[in-house]
Amino acid sequence: MIDEDIELYSLFRKGDRKAFDTLFLKYYSILCAFGKYYIPIEDAEEVVLDIMTWLWENREFQIIETSLRSYLFMAVRNRCLDLISKNQTKRRCYEHMFAKEMQTSFEDPDFYVVEELMAKIEKAVMRLPDSYRITFEMSRYQDKTYKEIAKELNVSIKLVEYRIQQALRLLRVELKDYLPLITIIFPYFL
Repeated sequence: MIDEDIELYSLFRKGDRKAFDTLFLKYYSILCAFGKYYIPIEDAEEVVLDIMTWLWENREFQIIETSLRSYLFMAVRNRCLDLISKNQTKRRCYEHMFAKEMQTSFEDPDFYVVEELMAKIEKAVMRLPDSYRITFEMSRYQDKTYKEIAKELNVSIKLVEYRIQQALRLLRVELKDYLPLITIIFPYFL
């Protein structure tokens, strides 16, 4: 370990909050930047906070034999890989459930009603003005947050909110005859 880290780590293990804060400030940004190579930055920040919190809560029992820096980077890397693995497992489960559902759906007469409704929704979305449509699709189809959309489109969050509100207003007018069915089948769409 670097001499400064050795001293801070020793104080930190004895419960010195200032030593922990110093280590936290020293490594937080660089660990988040490292984590974002594996996962989105918001998740990387959460991973780093979890690791630092765990380190503080287990300071009396944790013995780091390598350098503190190496230990932290390895912990972030491993936690990011665990998160990726969990997300892939979850995705595979959803895909399996969806495939099973699709297999039985074709035998269900309601499937054709849903299919027709989805086609009407898609046509209505395609008729939106481009700026509304793009913003709406990023929100609903790509599950992006308003902040992510604003950053990607280089506009304000308020403009993203406005565009989505307008898109929803136009879609509700265009799909007014189908609103009860849409709210039952796709409760979070409109």
